[in-house]
Amino acid sequence: MTPYRYIVIVGCGRLGSMLANQLSRQGCSIVVVDRDEAAFRNLSTEFSGFQVTGDAAELAVLRQAKIDQADCLLAATRHDNVNLMVAQVARTVFGVPKVIARVFDPTREEVYRQFEIETICPTQLSANAFLAALQDQSEGTT
Repeated sequence: MTPYRYIVIVGCGRLGSMLANQLSRQGCSIVVVDRDEAAFRNLSTEFSGFQVTGDAAELAVLRQAKIDQADCLLAATRHDNVNLMVAQVARTVFGVPKVIARVFDPTREEVYRQFEIETICPTQLSANAFLAALQDQSEGTT
């Protein structure tokens, strides 16, 4: 159970919709923002949050999502630049206390850190999992 009650999720692809569905089931107030209205089909029928169609890089769209009331923003689009920009705006313009962004390029994580944005890097997580699996296999053969 998350301590965050009002969460804005930017991106409603596989990751964003999964997060939205699970957090909604936990009783969180969720707003999902995506440019493509069809992306909202990824949400479950039990999803009880709100949907905002629009480009989250636009301040008006973030205001429509009531980001100024959010205590958490999750930037989960497929685009590192969009995630960084939205996360930075959430942190600096709207003062969202908890901001987490997905970043595919591990070399960009330092840029996010400079803006005090927490990151999740699927590329790094996958590499770590592969290396751990190789380590587990080699330990089993010794």
